[in-house]
Amino acid sequence: MSTAQGARARARIEVTAAIKDEARRQLAAEGAAKLSLRAVARELGMVSSALYRYFPSRDDLLTALIIDAYDSVGEAAESAHAAAAGAGPVERWTAVCEAARAWALAHPHEYALIYGSPVPGYTAPATTVPPASRVGLVLIGIVRDAYRARGLALPPLPAELRPEAERLSADIAPDLPPAVAAALVAAWAQLFGLIGFELFGQFNRVVEEREMFFRHAVGQLARGVGLSDRPPAMPG
Repeated sequence: MSTAQGARARARIEVTAAIKDEARRQLAAEGAAKLSLRAVARELGMVSSALYRYFPSRDDLLTALIIDAYDSVGEAAESAHAAAAGAGPVERWTAVCEAARAWALAHPHEYALIYGSPVPGYTAPATTVPPASRVGLVLIGIVRDAYRARGLALPPLPAELRPEAERLSADIAPDLPPAVAAALVAAWAQLFGLIGFELFGQFNRVVEEREMFFRHAVGQLARGVGLSDRPPAMPG
């Protein structure tokens, strides 16, 4: 790459970052539904036509912000899991969940973008799926490790739910029993429900010791998927 090409590439990276930063400020002030490319361009001193060379539409900019947010919380979860290497499965699970909560409390508007109300008129493309899966894949990995070590207590599964559980297992974790896959999906929904309730004020005047409450709740979720730091041996 020539010096001129390298300079242009660096300039594009810097302008793209500035556009995203301003868009995040608008998210905090106005919400995702009111995000406007024209307003972003105006605040940056750009003409709209110049900004369109970076993001052809509002939806393209939203998608970039959504991917960044999912990647950011995913990185936080993965880092917490790496730091807990060698710990028991419940402790690892709890560390990952606490990292997701800490990220949400530090980035409330980005959390709202990915786990709050849908943005009217916006449909997330398939490119958002891999980043959105990062936290879930870490949790699945913890459960998979326990299962392979014969240290997972299989959750109960009603007979009428088995077809759906088998479908879930095939989609998200073919190497895990259907009962575990169903429990994992329920735990994933409850995890982000707990975080959302705290972040959006539903725990006001209800839960006071929120950090302690969260730790207890995610420990219960871990046990609900069959994890234990002193697991029973599974039959062969």
